[in-house]
Amino acid sequence: YAKEFGINISEKLTSVEARVLPAPWLKYHDAGKEKECLPQVGQWNMVNKKVINGGKVSHWACINFSRSVQETTARGFCQELAQMCQISGMEFNSEPVLPIYSARPDQVAKALKHVYNVALHKLKGKELELLLAILPDNNGALYGDIKRICETDLGLISQCCLTKHVFKISKQYLANVSLKINVKMGGRNTVLVDALSWRIPLVSDIPTIIFGADVTHPETGEDSSPSIAAVVASQDWPEVTKYAGLVCAQAHRQELIQDLYKTWHDPQRGTVTGGMVRELLISFRKATGQKPQRIIFYRDGVSEGQFYQVLLYELDAIRKACASLEPNYQPPVTFVVVQKRHHTRLFANNHKDRSSMDKSGNILPGTVVDSKICHPTEFDFYLCSHAGIQGTSRPAHYHVLWDENNFSADEMQTLTNNLCYTYARCTRSVSVGMFFCTSRNILQLLCLFTNIVSSHTYVANLNRAVFVFAAPTVPPAYYAHLAAFRARFYMEPELSENHTSKSSSGTNGTSVKPLPAVKEKVKRVMFYC
Repeated sequence: YAKEFGINISEKLTSVEARVLPAPWLKYHDAGKEKECLPQVGQWNMVNKKVINGGKVSHWACINFSRSVQETTARGFCQELAQMCQISGMEFNSEPVLPIYSARPDQVAKALKHVYNVALHKLKGKELELLLAILPDNNGALYGDIKRICETDLGLISQCCLTKHVFKISKQYLANVSLKINVKMGGRNTVLVDALSWRIPLVSDIPTIIFGADVTHPETGEDSSPSIAAVVASQDWPEVTKYAGLVCAQAHRQELIQDLYKTWHDPQRGTVTGGMVRELLISFRKATGQKPQRIIFYRDGVSEGQFYQVLLYELDAIRKACASLEPNYQPPVTFVVVQKRHHTRLFANNHKDRSSMDKSGNILPGTVVDSKICHPTEFDFYLCSHAGIQGTSRPAHYHVLWDENNFSADEMQTLTNNLCYTYARCTRSVSVGMFFCTSRNILQLLCLFTNIVSSHTYVANLNRAVFVFAAPTVPPAYYAHLAAFRARFYMEPELSENHTSKSSSGTNGTSVKPLPAVKEKVKRVMFYC
């Protein structure tokens, strides 16, 4: 057909100019042997390092939902995990509040409330801070039930572990879990050295809040389930590492985030203003003592056909949320869309020069392309911020749709790349990964896929160092994706039916039953990690 239309397709790939951004220096705690770290080819490890701000866990409990794990085995695992948390720099009590409690998976609600209430009674007014849960490898809805009950009913941070890891205790696995526990307890794993020395352009000069937003839609074939929107926002400055998250349900397959800003009439208070952006701005001010003077908004999951519809609606919501706090409060906004689903692939031009590629033969992490294959007049660029694991790396495509902060291309690209090194759950810069399967590696890939589905991370042992591989995009947008994914567990079974309620309305006029509210204690920390 191409010949009939007079189209000639070259067999050669298009050659484009690219540059490789340097990795940022990372700061760890001064108590560790290595206080600072420069990642090499997009990765580093936790050997000889301690998290920069360790969380504190004085009161914790463990529930064993796995019939194959005996109490002595579970106790040994918990002791090893507690020790790893201590080694990583946390204050972690070695002993649980209660002896390990065994329960059947079909009694999850009863078991959680029993342990919670007994612990509160024993602690006499003090709070149970963390719940460890040992799950069967095939746990069905158990994981989601634990998260829903803990986060929306009990107000309790939880960490789930599979039976296979309890039987085969791996230092790498324990180190990965300790990183997750630390941020769930309000700690920081690492921060950018440039952030501490006030050297990040257009972030360090004035109080800046960075948002991430995403909407996840029901699977194909579901014609009534609501879409889930999630927004996260940084709660510390100048470090910009802690992100509080909020979630809401909205109309089926509605891409515009309805609850960024909203008003409603209350019989006692009259017109009431609210919404996720407003709440996160207030939370930032409480946490830092300052109101944001600049907003950077990373929006995930928008197709090109919806760019300006989303921009107009959501930028207006951001402005209204700011104005609702103070009449003349309008901090400048930079609105960036992040795209992962595209077909652009970048390859090193000289395949014989190994210095221009990572170990997998992919382009180096930090590779940026902003010409020739980008829009001739608009502000967009491709950034591959991660080292390849297997298959061909897929760069993320960033479109700066609105920029009142006057970022230069270099400043926006460098900021985005540096943020990718602050992802809390791993010691690796994050971006978009894609894997191709061959007959030789199909078993390995299936194991990898299973881990990604269950925990979004994959741990490998390379020369006794801890390397954790993670999936897509700049951390604020990825955190929003994780929060939205988590919120699917909050929906009661009847929400899959076409029920209506007096809650927020979508643009198509249908009503959506709201998700149960996440408890205040939980939503202040990175519970979705």
